[in-house]
Amino acid sequence: MPYGARLLADGNTRFRLWAPDLEAVTLECEDGHTAAMRALDDGWFECICPRGGNCAYRFRLSDDVAVPDPASRRQRDGDVHGFSVVVDAAAYEWKHAEWKGRPWHDTVLYELHVGTLGGFAGVAEILPHLAALGVTAIELMPIAEFAGARNWGYDGVLPFAPAAAYGTPEELKALVDSAHGLGLMVFLDVVYNHFGPEGNYLHAYASGFFDAGADTPWGSAIGVSTPQVGDFFVHNALYWIEEYQLDGLRFDAVHAIGNPGWLSALAARVHAAVGPERQVHLVLENEANQANLLGHGRFTAQWNDDFHNALHVLLTGEHEGYYAHYKAPMEHLLRSLREGFAFQGETFDGRRRGEPSTHLPPARFVNFLQNHDQVGNRAHGDRLTTLVAPEVVEAALVLLLLAPFVPMLFMGEEWGSRTPFLFFTDFPDEALRTAVRDGRRREFAAFTHFGGDDIPDPGAEETFLHSIPERDIALGDARIALVRRLIALRAKHVAPHIDTAASKGAGAVGDKAFTASWALGGGTLTLFVNLGDADALVAQPPSPAAAWLHGDAADIASLSRGLLPARRALACLES
Repeated sequence: MPYGARLLADGNTRFRLWAPDLEAVTLECEDGHTAAMRALDDGWFECICPRGGNCAYRFRLSDDVAVPDPASRRQRDGDVHGFSVVVDAAAYEWKHAEWKGRPWHDTVLYELHVGTLGGFAGVAEILPHLAALGVTAIELMPIAEFAGARNWGYDGVLPFAPAAAYGTPEELKALVDSAHGLGLMVFLDVVYNHFGPEGNYLHAYASGFFDAGADTPWGSAIGVSTPQVGDFFVHNALYWIEEYQLDGLRFDAVHAIGNPGWLSALAARVHAAVGPERQVHLVLENEANQANLLGHGRFTAQWNDDFHNALHVLLTGEHEGYYAHYKAPMEHLLRSLREGFAFQGETFDGRRRGEPSTHLPPARFVNFLQNHDQVGNRAHGDRLTTLVAPEVVEAALVLLLLAPFVPMLFMGEEWGSRTPFLFFTDFPDEALRTAVRDGRRREFAAFTHFGGDDIPDPGAEETFLHSIPERDIALGDARIALVRRLIALRAKHVAPHIDTAASKGAGAVGDKAFTASWALGGGTLTLFVNLGDADALVAQPPSPAAAWLHGDAADIASLSRGLLPARRALACLES
């Protein structure tokens, strides 16, 4: 890696910094050693010093400014303003070094927040539970070092340093190692569209990191078209995949990067560096619905917000905020089931959104009923379990887990958890804490369901503590059994064929009831879903020869007579 501190074979360490705004930089080690860094071409500074692993260091820019390494592999005590630490990248001895990953069609994702589950060691403790459930991949919300002890992770400022609040680099590698030993892939959510508001010093010496002509909702846009900046993030992606043996990355809000050409180049470089011997998967969050970025040798799949948003409106009737674009939820949901995206070039917020996606197989789309955004960006962090009846959630889970898309669960969903997932931070700067709290309250003041002052304070510790998922006592065991059964059915009958599955149509049979079919492995998979409170008439019930994947005998008998019971979902295969 051309950035940061690299241990050399002779025991010395090479330090490098891209600081094009400066004429001189000095390396300072905590033990008192200093060295003037040699100026190279294109804004680079370098020095080689007789220091090894665990050396604490920083870069002195002027008499009154010293900064951490932007490519720090570890921050001492998690202090984003303090000393970086030299890490021996090869010191960890992998127990499952032979692991090469799993094919994408196997994927059942489980998104989690490391901090609420007790850090890297805490996540490792729940891996056997997830493996037994049938989950095949965990997805960690961002773990890059941030200011304070608590954060969602999207305020990271040192993208190569695992947050000390969660554990050490070795503990993260041990987590990945343990997951691989259980047959689980590990994905990481990475943020390349902005830096957090506290602890980012790049403006002081590398203003070219930022695009002065663009902004994001979270801060200055990143100038990835500058080679040294674009390469910084390409190397970050490779760092997680190679040094931590991760199986995939989820790229946060790439529409805010605004450079699809760079994204395509990033994907190509990662695939070329990894080679064919490992199965590594790259997943987008992309509001722009750019279907051209998805496919072999490009990005493996995209989070399908259209599916979630349309289904959520259908289930809850909510239509505020971004849900206002889904006022015809059945139409949008059925299109997402048939074609992937619901928006494929139609007008959205006064602009055209999306590209045709009909040609893409269902495997290119990650569907979900809940995730950190869709729960946590509600004022009170309400889970779906608190908004609709349990039977309706179970019917929606059948749709999620048996449709031939890649499904994702959010932590606690398998338990029927009713615990909120709230927005939380822990910025040491009091003015920033106040600004975040007041901004959060302004954001929701216009919503009819909740006013401003009762919004939980993001900076309060109890807001974080209330977000730790708990099992629903009444539903927990039964919900886990249902999810386990559905995932097992998926693995046997659906997953092997999602790369070649093709829609055979989807249509409404009631206000909240529909059928959807796909050609699947030489047969036809059909889901009959009724999310409403009234039975629905089905003009074409399945043939008597259908093989039923899910549905109890009474519901199947009713459907054979053309009546789809309320709050039920059934699935069958026909040859």
